[in-house]
Amino acid sequence: MSETGKEPAASWPTTPSARHKARRFALQALYSWQVGGGEPHEIEAYYRVENDMRKTDVGYFHELLREVVARAAALDDGYALYLDRPVRELDPIERAILRIAVFELMHRVDVPPRVAINEGIELAKEFGATDDSHKFVNGVLDKVARKLRAAEFAGRM
Repeated sequence: MSETGKEPAASWPTTPSARHKARRFALQALYSWQVGGGEPHEIEAYYRVENDMRKTDVGYFHELLREVVARAAALDDGYALYLDRPVRELDPIERAILRIAVFELMHRVDVPPRVAINEGIELAKEFGATDDSHKFVNGVLDKVARKLRAAEFAGRM
């Protein structure tokens, strides 16, 4: 069960692949929200209609989109200390990736720190604005994980 108290519906896949797809769609939806604005429920409805989500953890997509939007400022505060520039100057894709991963590090104890970091890196490799986006994301998330999940990071990474 997530921190939001909602369990995923039994028909939604919860495999690592389904979670990856949820993060991928959430990244795209968050990018849309950051660049174009709009209500999260409208953006979610659009993505659910326009994409084949049969092999996606739709509940996790929903949670990521809604919770990251609702907590954006706090999530930004969670990684801003480790940036070489102000948050507002980040590429919107990198900002969305960092928000997703920091949300997982802060609020999803069921997601191991290494998974949150690796997923951020993979999303940056696929969608990042530069060839080095994944290196930037890795460096920031590594520092955030060491601070937020120090015991897990030290013991099981």
